[in-house]
Amino acid sequence: MKVNRTLRLNSLLKEVISEVIVNEVKNPLVSTLCSVSQVEITEDLRLAKVHISIIGSDEEKKQTVKALQSAAGFIAVKASKKITIRYFPSLTFKIDDTVDKQIRIENLVIKLNDEQRNN
Repeated sequence: MKVNRTLRLNSLLKEVISEVIVNEVKNPLVSTLCSVSQVEITEDLRLAKVHISIIGSDEEKKQTVKALQSAAGFIAVKASKKITIRYFPSLTFKIDDTVDKQIRIENLVIKLNDEQRNN
């Protein structure tokens, strides 16, 4: 039962935090090409890791995560007004690099296929 509640809460937080970032965070350092890919809340519901997928250079990614981390309190306050839970978790933002890894793997597969065709 507790696992289902955590999964539902992760999904709800992902949706609400995404909405707040897109509509209410006005920091120019936050990339317009960023999205919340996943939220992981702890069992005690006090902390939440927010995984952010960002398209851009490494510097843009670092700036975006830094800007979001500095706005974590603002984001938490705005998001807490949209959902009803006893304690809203503290937010920590992390870069989600799974898309970059996937692109790298696809490029390697394409390169291998091309090499096999040429041999």
